[in-house]
Amino acid sequence: MNYFLTGGTGFIGRFLVEKLLARGGTVHVLVREQSQDKLERLRERWGADSDRVKAVIGDLSRPGLGIASAELEALRGKVDHFFHLAAVYDMGADEDAQQTANIEGTRHALEAAEQMQAGCFHHVSSIAAAGLFKGTFREDMFEEAEKLDHPYLLTKHESERVVRESCKVPFRIYRPGMVIGHSSTGEMDKVDGPYYFFKLIQKIRHAIPQWVPTIGIEGGRLNIVPVDFVVDALDHIAHAEGEDGQCFHLVDTDPYKVGEILNIFSDAGHAPRMAMRIDSRMFGFVPPFIRQSLKNLPPVKRLTGAVLDDLGIPPSVMSFINYPTRFDARETERVLKGSGIEVPRLPDYAPAIWDYWERHLDPDLFKDRTLKGTVEGRVCVVTGATSGIGLATARKLAEAGAVLVIGARTKEKLDEVVAELEELGGNVHAYQCDFADMDDCDRFVKTVLDNHGKVDVLVNNAGRSIRRSLALSFDRFHDFERTMQLNYFGAVRLIMGFAPSMLEHNRGHVVNISSIGVLTNAPRFSSYVASKSALDAFSRCAAAEWSDRNVTFTTINMPLVKTPMIAPTKIYDSVPTLTPEEAAQMVADAIVYRPKRIATRLGIFAQVLHALAPKMGEIVMNTGYRMFPDTAAAAGTKSGEKPKVSTEQVAFAAIMRGIYW
Repeated sequence: MNYFLTGGTGFIGRFLVEKLLARGGTVHVLVREQSQDKLERLRERWGADSDRVKAVIGDLSRPGLGIASAELEALRGKVDHFFHLAAVYDMGADEDAQQTANIEGTRHALEAAEQMQAGCFHHVSSIAAAGLFKGTFREDMFEEAEKLDHPYLLTKHESERVVRESCKVPFRIYRPGMVIGHSSTGEMDKVDGPYYFFKLIQKIRHAIPQWVPTIGIEGGRLNIVPVDFVVDALDHIAHAEGEDGQCFHLVDTDPYKVGEILNIFSDAGHAPRMAMRIDSRMFGFVPPFIRQSLKNLPPVKRLTGAVLDDLGIPPSVMSFINYPTRFDARETERVLKGSGIEVPRLPDYAPAIWDYWERHLDPDLFKDRTLKGTVEGRVCVVTGATSGIGLATARKLAEAGAVLVIGARTKEKLDEVVAELEELGGNVHAYQCDFADMDDCDRFVKTVLDNHGKVDVLVNNAGRSIRRSLALSFDRFHDFERTMQLNYFGAVRLIMGFAPSMLEHNRGHVVNISSIGVLTNAPRFSSYVASKSALDAFSRCAAAEWSDRNVTFTTINMPLVKTPMIAPTKIYDSVPTLTPEEAAQMVADAIVYRPKRIATRLGIFAQVLHALAPKMGEIVMNTGYRMFPDTAAAAGTKSGEKPKVSTEQVAFAAIMRGIYW
């Protein structure tokens, strides 16, 4: 037999060609001129040469599929079965693309089939042709379709109408359910249908242990079928005698509800199951206009859009959560009886589907999450870059190919750092600046913008820390002024200086190196913690104003890091600390992922404890305060002896790893 396929290189088509070749026939596949390499690769997969699988150059969007007259003439009377599979199977595609491919493409395929005098035209439609019909949609129903508002539903319905009303050769129509991957291998070519929810399941798995029950939705019944069932059924029915003019539902006659499907794939992905599923009918007592009004509130729409965008779910998909249609498949079952072809149960092959998605289709696999991919060629400013966290961060950015701008007070140290970073191949620009001097900050901002045009990333790292009990600070109000001047006013001056260009370019990221002390309310660090807390509060307010302008803020509540800043406190030599390189990796993660906050679990726990049981948190911090003394310098005395560290202090510091004392 001779076969002709549109969409033969597509997902369903590549499996169908394999089945047709097994019958010993010759397969003609419509391909565009630029897609012949793809067909050649598929020939290797099928183990067929160009004599068995022949390329027919054409275009779905052109009359008669754009096939040359000589080619059409050569095929006249020689095509036994014409399979039309080419279409847009994408809920997120634009309306014009769907109109062209689904409706006009079908009309052009009919023209070609008629000119070839094909034996039978097999139109692969979709259950979408039923629209959002409420109830059971039979195979002999068509005009009864309802709620065809979505372009995908409408174009699938209308393309089927074209076949029913215009086809001049014998035809058969097939309506597959939502086609997912192969039930044995899991193979799939794109994210669609239930796959849109896999990222949600994956995120829940990363956040919550599998044994923790969750709350979810019940939803309507989604008709999901694996591609191998669709192809097996299509191949069998197409070759059955006496079935012309019929329509066949290639569906699961016992489909699962949305909540059941999510639980099945949660099991496959080792994520928590939804122990309680909420049915939308529970809210039926709420008048529709109230529900719609709530959905259209600007904050609700923004939050919904942000969540769906983060999960990669097209908003239109949500309208199918309560899918109202079930499908009768009596004619399909009649023809398939005795063939052994039946729909496998989803729990049996869901692990293969999940595994293939996570290995090959997970969108995160295709995102460049490297520091180089994020900052290469972009202007990144790091303050306090001549030592400690700033220097380690500058090294990472220089190696990643950033246009690195560094600033510090001492020119000699700046020159040393520039020489070091240029040896690493860095594109480094150094400007001397005292970030505690507001006029100096303004000059720094102007110089950077004059020389580089804009700033993509600002790392506010320059800071001053003072470790001294309040009882020793009654006559040292300047401690509070000095920390505020550099840690708060200097940082804010830079943000306010660079923000206009960030907003103009609709892109910018500010990373503030804050402290775990802000979360733990560290004693002895009241001046330092207060200045960092002020910067945190400013950044939260600014982020709320610029959230829709793509100018973002990340606060890093940095735990104790072994830097020159803590060197005067000799007791820190005996307690666990991060290295500057480990701290710089936290900064790199902030730049790549742009989270709102980066903090240790202990720091977050301390903040939660302070919110829920503030007295308990206060007692814990007071215990540490009494256990660790002030330095001799803080107390106003001189001592050359290194302070002795007790085993109790070491044990306490190990438990409270990273917290300042």
